[in-house]
Amino acid sequence: MQNTSRKRRYASAALIGALLLTGTAASPAHAAARGDGLWQVDGYGMAVSVEDGRLEAYETTRISCRPWFTATGTGGGHFTGEGVPDFTLRPAGHGRARLAVQGSTGVRDLLPIARLPETCDRPTPADPVSTFDIFWQTFAENYPFFRQHGVDWDAMRASHRPLVRPDSTDDELFTVLRSMIEPLHDAHTGLVADGTHRYFGVREGTPARATVEERALEITDAQLPGSRQTWARGGITYADLPGRIGYLRITKFAGYTEDGDVADDSAALDEALDAIVTAGRTRGPHALRGLILDLRLNRGGSDALGIRIAERLTGRPYLAYRKRARNDPDDPGSRTRPVPVPVRPRPGPRYTGPVAVLTGSLTVSAGETFTQALLGRRPAPVRIGQPTQGVFSDIMPRTLPNGWEFALPNEEYFTAAGRTFDVTGIPPTIACPVFTPAELGSGTDSALRKARDLLTG
Repeated sequence: MQNTSRKRRYASAALIGALLLTGTAASPAHAAARGDGLWQVDGYGMAVSVEDGRLEAYETTRISCRPWFTATGTGGGHFTGEGVPDFTLRPAGHGRARLAVQGSTGVRDLLPIARLPETCDRPTPADPVSTFDIFWQTFAENYPFFRQHGVDWDAMRASHRPLVRPDSTDDELFTVLRSMIEPLHDAHTGLVADGTHRYFGVREGTPARATVEERALEITDAQLPGSRQTWARGGITYADLPGRIGYLRITKFAGYTEDGDVADDSAALDEALDAIVTAGRTRGPHALRGLILDLRLNRGGSDALGIRIAERLTGRPYLAYRKRARNDPDDPGSRTRPVPVPVRPRPGPRYTGPVAVLTGSLTVSAGETFTQALLGRRPAPVRIGQPTQGVFSDIMPRTLPNGWEFALPNEEYFTAAGRTFDVTGIPPTIACPVFTPAELGSGTDSALRKARDLLTG
């Protein structure tokens, strides 16, 4: 299940793994220290079994348990598996552990359990009614934003379950499941059955990216001088504008390299930043007076790459945001402990002057978490344009017993002051049209012009 406007691939954006230190047979104390045992990932609908360097992961709800993936310890607390990102175990004491997933920010808690859920001991029926029940239950246990979207999920079950029969066709079942999540208008929800049955949510009023992007880039590029440079397979563009203003456009936080590996993408990003954030642009008589960060077409990717850029734009450490997830099927208000995600100054040249950030409704996912990571920066950036899309969470990828795939968010991101922008998006400090039909037709870019005027005025 994949959509390039989401964070990475579904299979790598929100995967929760657990690691252990590999080794030969050991005493129970040593086995516990390296992670052997049974674990529940707090808040992510996942159980794991770890034994002798092999990890088996399961997707779980109260009514289901499905094998997810297997991974192998590679030493030093690292694990790797086919089609999943690398992940790392961090002992947390008291029999617990914390794990970090490559490309994601923050960590997740592992809680010890005595046994796998009983549902793991029996096969999951794949008939349409059972498929409906698991789909509904997964959202009921993990989705945090029903209230904000004005959706009564219990009522949705009551009205839609009678529409599903044991002999329902794929077309009929897909129509029912899609109609349940459409009212959420959530760009981190999706359902994929095959090449013809696909649905991805989006906030109402959002223009189709395909109808905007090519013309928007053409208009913006016409205002950039001949010094424009690109990196990361077109994902990063930089130009020096008159008046010692820098322009940095980032259209994605993934796919910087052909294979799309997070480590390779990080290296490609560093190569671009080394060429952009130079000593000459950050100090001395020719240093930049201001920097425009254009995120209006950013389709998301890895949050960690956004933090990597923020580290080049500050001279002091600060909090980017805190993350927490739903973690109680019976209590929609219950959350995991908030996990802080810091921004720490990167060694080498750093730009610490004024910043203007351009955003709009096509600023999605990791483009939004990067915007949020800049809010604690000093001087604070001025935000110009329109609110971002309003989806911040890592994505939980899930499979249904009939082989279909779906996805949903389960996390919230908070500022240092405790504010969240989920659903509504991060608002601009200065509202401006962003790639409207009128602007696209006239070849106008009001937001970019406003940013230039502010930074040179």
